[in-house]
Amino acid sequence: MENVILNNFRNFKKTKIERTLAGVIFSLVLAGILFSLPAAVLAKGVDEAEEEQQVNAYEKLKVFSEILSLLQANYVEDIDNDDLFEGAIQGMLKTLDPHTAYMPPVSYKEMKVETSGKFGGLGIEISLRDGVLTVVSPIDETPAFKAGIMAGDKIIRIEDESTLDMSLTDAVERLRGERGSPVNITVFRKGETQPREFTIVRDIIKVQSVKNKIYEKDIGYVKVRSFTKTTSSDLDKALKGFREKGVSKLILDLRNNPGGLLNQAVEVSDRFLDKDNLIVYTKGRSEDQNMRFTTHDKVKKVDYPMIIIVNGGSASASEIVAGALQDLGRAIILGTPTFGKGSVQTIIPLSDGSALRLTTARYYTPSGRVIQENGIAPDILVEVPVKSDKKAEADKEKKDGEEKSRFRKFLREKDLKKHLKGKESQEFNSNSLDETGNAAGKEDSGQSDDLAKDIQLREAVALLSGWDVMSQVLSSRKAVSTQ
Repeated sequence: MENVILNNFRNFKKTKIERTLAGVIFSLVLAGILFSLPAAVLAKGVDEAEEEQQVNAYEKLKVFSEILSLLQANYVEDIDNDDLFEGAIQGMLKTLDPHTAYMPPVSYKEMKVETSGKFGGLGIEISLRDGVLTVVSPIDETPAFKAGIMAGDKIIRIEDESTLDMSLTDAVERLRGERGSPVNITVFRKGETQPREFTIVRDIIKVQSVKNKIYEKDIGYVKVRSFTKTTSSDLDKALKGFREKGVSKLILDLRNNPGGLLNQAVEVSDRFLDKDNLIVYTKGRSEDQNMRFTTHDKVKKVDYPMIIIVNGGSASASEIVAGALQDLGRAIILGTPTFGKGSVQTIIPLSDGSALRLTTARYYTPSGRVIQENGIAPDILVEVPVKSDKKAEADKEKKDGEEKSRFRKFLREKDLKKHLKGKESQEFNSNSLDETGNAAGKEDSGQSDDLAKDIQLREAVALLSGWDVMSQVLSSRKAVSTQ
């Protein structure tokens, strides 16, 4: 391949423009970015279509070379060639999808640190939606999360610079910085008329991939914050602890999980599925991009009744897990529709330490559903009420009477102040159980607060709490119908 390029390089005519063109072509080919031309295009015996494609590509590169030469000779100020070439690369990639991007050496290095589970910044996953810089999700317990950044927020300014036409790579570089340094961002949130300004202090983001709790004594809860290289092993530790404590039902929380490593999404799914089940497959332009990922029998399987909680911040690897377990009837999906990021990005290292992040395929669930753009629709839709700020509440003071009337129908007798207590309530020790039915005291570990604040988690726990009863009723009905 390289010899063919060198021969072509020597055969160019030696005019100034053509020498420049030859140098540009030679540099671009060696960098691996010559319009992704197949090897056959540069080899002998190409067919007519390939030959035409070759001629067209070289004609365009000739125009590029002419412009480069004119800029170098005539622009009003001296030009940094590195800036020109990087700008040309960025402009070329902007014509493609927002996840295809050039990563300079510094950005590529940061990306490798990020997937290892520790990186610096604000703690948000961002993407471009309709050309607008959008928050996919904030990572739990990070500066952005604590500041109140939400999935779906449109970042319209970073410091004093508009994000219009800003690439993802540029945005990431501006948002990251020294630990302890502040950054000002302006966001526009759906449902609000005015943008919000946030000052967020950067910090080292240490991603604890998995955390777990137990509710109602037998309901295991696992929160997967992102899919890093330790996710499957951390999950195994949590599941082992559940088995030792008699857990018989499971909640897998993938809310605000922006994704991560594909192999970890496959490994997590594998824990909950039988052997030889398809988890996800990909389709691209070339055969080597078409892949299938299936389960194996190398790990202990978990067969608990299961609910997966998702929301608009669940993306990529999270959608792979939710889609697979939904398609195969292994879990009920609860929450709100996911983000819809279902494309495969291949990281291609380049010679100068930079890299090209290239979209090469789409993800499909086992039943053939396209995740990209569509996302995963929950089986049970549970919306989270939008909380308005104090100023907005004051502006809507006139509507309070209507709101009270609307919510009054959901109140029960026991919610009324000074309600008449029933006999059982008078004799019952109110300190013995908390709101969830758990024994009150130190062992609660704030679980009642979790459920009170989180309507989606509360619904999931309630559904699993009644699972045994529902199963018994359904089994008895099935037995009667077969008699």
